[in-house]
Amino acid sequence: MTAVTAVPPVAAKGLSAPRGLVLATLRVHRSALLFWLMLTAVGIGTLLWAAGPGTDAALAEYRALGCEVPNPVQACAYPGAASARYQTAMAIASGLLTLLPVLTAAWAGGALTGRELESGTAELAWTQSVSPARWLAARLAIPALLLMAGTLAITLFLRMLWSSSQNSVSRLQSGYEWHDSGVFEVNGPVATAHVLAALALGVLAGLLLRRALPALGVAALATVSLVYVLDELRPHLWPTTTMVTSVENTPDLPGFVVEGGVLTATGARVPVPDCWGEPACSAESGITGLYAAYHPSSHFWPLQLMESGIALAVAALAVAAAFWLLRRRTGAAV
Repeated sequence: MTAVTAVPPVAAKGLSAPRGLVLATLRVHRSALLFWLMLTAVGIGTLLWAAGPGTDAALAEYRALGCEVPNPVQACAYPGAASARYQTAMAIASGLLTLLPVLTAAWAGGALTGRELESGTAELAWTQSVSPARWLAARLAIPALLLMAGTLAITLFLRMLWSSSQNSVSRLQSGYEWHDSGVFEVNGPVATAHVLAALALGVLAGLLLRRALPALGVAALATVSLVYVLDELRPHLWPTTTMVTSVENTPDLPGFVVEGGVLTATGARVPVPDCWGEPACSAESGITGLYAAYHPSSHFWPLQLMESGIALAVAALAVAAAFWLLRRRTGAAV
C-alpha cells in the first residue's frame, strides 16, 4: 500500500490586498486620473515656456519700449504681443490652481464617493474582503498623494517665476502684488492645503448624501465658502505692523494695508474726515497724524503657514467625520 503524502496547497499568486485596492481605485477613476495628469502637464509645460522663451521675448519687448527705466513711457501700460503671451501663460497656471479646489471637491463628492454609494459599488467592494475603513482610506489617500504631487510641482514653478530677478515683466506689466489673492494663493503651501481640504469636504459630502449630484453641489459650495472665509480672515491671521506719519507726509506703504486712518491729539484712531484735503481740515478736526496697519512682504510666509494650518485642520476634521459616519453606518465592519 503506497503512502500518500499530503502536499500543502501553493498560495495563489496575486496582488496583495493594499496594492490591489490601489490599482482598483485607479482603474475605476482612470478618467479623472488622466484628466489630472493632463492638467498638470499643461500647467508645468506652460510655466516652462514662460520661464524660457516667454520671459526672453517679453523682456526684449520691454527693452525696446524703454520700460525698464525709472519713469517708463505711457506705452508700457499696455501689453505688447510678447508680454500678452507671457501673461496668458501665467494666468493659465494660476487659474488652474485657483479652480482646482472647486474641481476637486465636485469630483470627490460626485464621483469618488457619492456615485459609488448611490450605485452600490461601495457595498459590493465591502463584500470582497475590503473593509469600509480601508475603502475610505484608499479613496482619501490615493487622490491626496496625486493632487499633492501635481499641485506642489505647479506651485514651485510659479514661485520660481515670481521670485526670479528676471520677472520684472509681470511686475511692470500687470501690477500684481504678493498679497493679491491670485498671487498669494498660488505661490505657497496654501494652494496644496486648499486642495486637500476640498478633497476631504467632497468625500464627506458624498458619504453624507450618498447621491452623486447633490454631493457634487454641496461639496463645491462648501469649498467655495471655505476659500471665501479664509480670504476674509487672511489679514487677521498675523499681527500687523503699524506706521505713523505726520499729516504732511503720506508715503506709499510697501505692503498689504489692513486698516488706515488719522490720529487725534488724544491718540485716538478715527476714520479720515470728509473734509480731508481742505487747507484747514487738520486743524479743525484736531488731526495730528496718519496711521496705517499693514503687512510687509516679510509676513508672506507667516500668513501662508497660518492659512495652510487652518485649511489642513478643516481637512482633518472632515476626514475624522467621514470615518465616524462610516463606522456609524456600517458598525463593526469598519
